[in-house]
Amino acid sequence: MVQGIKPVERAPGLVEQVYEALRAQLRGGELEVGQPLQELQLAERLGVSRTPVREAMARLASEGLLATERRSYTVPALTRRDIDDIYELRFLLEPAALRRIAPLTADRAARASIDAALADAASAHRDGDSAGFRDANVRYRAAWLALVPNPRLVRTIELYADHMQHIRALTLGDAGVRAIVLRGLQRITAALAAGDGDAAATALHAHLTEARRAFLQATGLDAEAAGEGASRTGAAPGAGVGADGRGCGGTAASADDTAAGAIPAGARAGPAVSVRKTAGATRPRAAAKAVRAAAAGVNRKRERTPR
Repeated sequence: MVQGIKPVERAPGLVEQVYEALRAQLRGGELEVGQPLQELQLAERLGVSRTPVREAMARLASEGLLATERRSYTVPALTRRDIDDIYELRFLLEPAALRRIAPLTADRAARASIDAALADAASAHRDGDSAGFRDANVRYRAAWLALVPNPRLVRTIELYADHMQHIRALTLGDAGVRAIVLRGLQRITAALAAGDGDAAATALHAHLTEARRAFLQATGLDAEAAGEGASRTGAAPGAGVGADGRGCGGTAASADDTAAGAIPAGARAGPAVSVRKTAGATRPRAAAKAVRAAAAGVNRKRERTPR
């Protein structure tokens, strides 16, 4: 073997490129809920054959980001149960990941990309640039996730955050929503700058609580759930939000998701999304159960460990 010659880095495969292109369109809200996605049309738009498109869409479907419907794929409409399961995962994973990087972000250089994304978000908000704000918001999440040393954890967080993207693109078009998101980003950044992991995790948990409430408002699922609960128990709609963010109505936290838009009370973004069961919808539920089981195992192990 010739010494001193470094291996050539292989370019991403065609399937991976198509996968990332389609996922970017999902993140940007360019693909509407229920819109049929045909292999031939997408292949022509992307300038590739149908095979990599087929494989990429199958991968997205396995992750729950697309659903199969007849002979095509669609962007799935999420049910109330789906939303509860997805946010249960996010409550478990994201604050813990953010707490882990806080000792690093006390260093200005380490959090430079976080600060830059926050500055761009503030600038876009002042200019009324919703697309620029959405891009800065995504970069903010990517910046802090880049500091998390566990790539599997990062991948899981990204996956379940992406389930919300098609609604997020609509909600961030509202100036009031952007103001709420910006304040949340500023609170989280202040905690990270202080190196305070607990404060950062608390701010992000509040963010997620508000984001979940906003998502339910945007889809109309908050009213449906309130009506169902009242009819079963006789309770008035608007029961409070629990510590895990479940429930509907009530007093929401003051911050919202770093990577998700939120809606002020009474506001609504776009038409309500239809509620139906879709392929991949049970995946967040199974993942949530697995995470809870793992956490319970860790707690039992701690209880048995002599102090």
